[in-house]
Amino acid sequence: MSRPQRKYTLDDYFTIEGVSEIKHEFYNGEIFAMAGASAAHNDITANVLSRLRITLRRHGCRVYGSDFRVQTPAGLHTYPDVSVFCGPLMLVPGRDDTATNPVLLVEVLSDATRDYDRGKKFSLYKSIPTLREYLLIEQAGVHVEQRVRGQHARWTSSICERLDAGVKLVGVPITLKVSEIYREVFRRRRAPAQALRERGR
Repeated sequence: MSRPQRKYTLDDYFTIEGVSEIKHEFYNGEIFAMAGASAAHNDITANVLSRLRITLRRHGCRVYGSDFRVQTPAGLHTYPDVSVFCGPLMLVPGRDDTATNPVLLVEVLSDATRDYDRGKKFSLYKSIPTLREYLLIEQAGVHVEQRVRGQHARWTSSICERLDAGVKLVGVPITLKVSEIYREVFRRRRAPAQALRERGR
């Protein structure tokens, strides 16, 4: 007979997170280790983060990377790849590293997280009243999915797969050029193949 899985409290989670060398998600009494990220994942995150920070700082918005935690009303505590907060930052009482009111969340997809980010995690993100927009960015190819909350809390989705196109955000006043999102990502991948061709000459 298998032993029942331990249920953790939120205090347990914060204590563990305070001493852990890796980040964890917390949901429904369970703690989940978050996987490391590839070079492409980090390049995409840095590109989006820097572009949003430069543009949105004059609009009273704060932009954070994956070291800043978001808490949802549904009880998920997680670290989005990029999160944007406009207006006063609503921190969890006693926590200066966790906020509850993002207007935009961005996740860079991988084989390990794609289904979760597109499905269950999105369902939990939707419980955030302030959230207006969710971007899901593939790292293996040019594919940016934009999900937008409309009237009556209905979400619509659109996809951009052109490197020369732009994604006009609605939660914040900016258009992200897809070429900027993927800056340096595919150039690095071509380099080894090019080096092999030159070596064979």
